[in-house]
Amino acid sequence: MLLAHYLGLTRRSEGELARAFREVAERHEEEPDVAATCRLLADQCDSHARTLEPIVERYGEHEEDEPQEMHSHLFDAPRDGSLGFLRDLHDLYLMASEADISWMVIGQAAQGARDEELLELVQQCDSDTSDQLRWLRTRIKQSAPQTLLIADR
Repeated sequence: MLLAHYLGLTRRSEGELARAFREVAERHEEEPDVAATCRLLADQCDSHARTLEPIVERYGEHEEDEPQEMHSHLFDAPRDGSLGFLRDLHDLYLMASEADISWMVIGQAAQGARDEELLELVQQCDSDTSDQLRWLRTRIKQSAPQTLLIADR
């Protein structure tokens, strides 16, 4: 069964997204609300990965390196200043989108398998991920004008 591929991809995506949220929290603590919100969202991602454990026991899991490679590529070096903050938010958005689409794919499989437990889990985690994407979009919209039109660095 190939569902194991997406279970591994999603679990790793959530773990790497948690790590990235924590890095951004540390790098940009001077930004209002960022440190606390990023840490909260990181904990949420960790929780998503943990909730997959009983599903992985049932269907198996294929370890995927793609999320780790994406994280290393996007967050290869610390970025400072307002442009660095905007780029970090942009990259978090890309990583959260990876998790979001993975939840959608697993949700489709859950519907096909008529697995109510998995479907319920997907709906909760997908809802949380949608909230994460909304928050990231809002912060990007807030930061972009000042960063791109006013800031020096």
